[in-house]
Amino acid sequence: MDLSLNTSSPLMMHVDINSCFAIIEQQANPLIRDRPVAVAAYDSPKGIVLASSYQAKALGIKLGVSVAQARQLAPDVVVMTPDPDKYFDAHRRFKEILLRYTSSVNPKSVDEFIVDFHGSIADQTGQDLVEIGRQIKRDVKREIGEYVTINVGLGPNRFLAKLAAGLNKPDGLEVISAENLREVYARVELVDLPGINLRYKGRLNCAGIYTPLEFLEADLPTLKKKVFRSINGYYWYLRLRGHEIDSVDFDRKSFGQQYALGNKTDDKDEVNRLLMKLCEKTGRRLRRDNFIAHGINMWLRFENGSNWSKSARSKSGVYSTQDIYLQAQRLLKGLALPARVTNISVSVFNLSPALPAQLGLFDDSRLDNRSLAVAADIVNDKYGEFSIVPAIMANMQDVILKRVAFGRTD
Repeated sequence: MDLSLNTSSPLMMHVDINSCFAIIEQQANPLIRDRPVAVAAYDSPKGIVLASSYQAKALGIKLGVSVAQARQLAPDVVVMTPDPDKYFDAHRRFKEILLRYTSSVNPKSVDEFIVDFHGSIADQTGQDLVEIGRQIKRDVKREIGEYVTINVGLGPNRFLAKLAAGLNKPDGLEVISAENLREVYARVELVDLPGINLRYKGRLNCAGIYTPLEFLEADLPTLKKKVFRSINGYYWYLRLRGHEIDSVDFDRKSFGQQYALGNKTDDKDEVNRLLMKLCEKTGRRLRRDNFIAHGINMWLRFENGSNWSKSARSKSGVYSTQDIYLQAQRLLKGLALPARVTNISVSVFNLSPALPAQLGLFDDSRLDNRSLAVAADIVNDKYGEFSIVPAIMANMQDVILKRVAFGRTD
């Protein structure tokens, strides 16, 4: 089987904000512009850097290094903890800009979008998408901030659009089409291809494939049976040639929250208080997206390096924070903490739509947890998160702060 290159117009656009967290902080504070900035989960020496400015990256401060290592590499580095509200506000405004050009705007994370121009006014009228890309850049500088830069990539499928967006960072704008595809592959490495990590690179190398051009020229049996040993080989065969196979958005499978304790504890009452707040955050997201869960998982990590995890399914389903918390308590019952707790995670799974809802025996009564949860959410939406909370969460405003999850926008 031999599929030719996709020769259709490059109508898929990938856009992302350069060094998003760091550059948004630099936009907000002119005093730290053009300086090395690292945004870390915590500003203590063991805190991990989540994002760094280009000035910091040039000094070796990259994702995953500790704050202590960052200070060794650059004593004058500005270390900041995340301010998610800033980033989500930039995300919202960025999306509003993109929606002016097409209605098909798909967020992939807080700082990146896939923009599909198929069937758009721009497509129908033959507008130059490169010029639209330049206009989007101007819009971003005018409406999000003059210090903010974005990368724009155009391609016939999502994969090539994302590759194009990464070719000329920062502030790049590139197009990949059938005409220049081989030239682009000739100047990048295997790990520059979106989705190819070191493990996949090793598999390709074992099959005698060392460059993207060799990857493109590999036949389907080699990719399917020797390299990937699955249908993924066929997907890569199509993807590399510009054919779209990544447009499926998989359904939500679970909601969850994780917390790394700043102050490790073996006090079960304190663990329960933290657990309640995690259940509240999980429940808020579950209800906002209109789901009921029928399973819950708890996970703890301890100071001695050991882990504990347990799951259970619920026939009746869980919806309110109290529902989630009671199920989590049942999982924890009888557990003897072997050491101080360092990490806590709670997640709910086996989801089903919350509406339309089956009428229950206690609907509209004082035992109707669903109505109470919805009412509490309305109050918290209006007056701010955790304005109304269970009593066990009193005085926990600064515990388990809001974080930005990579790959998500919620």
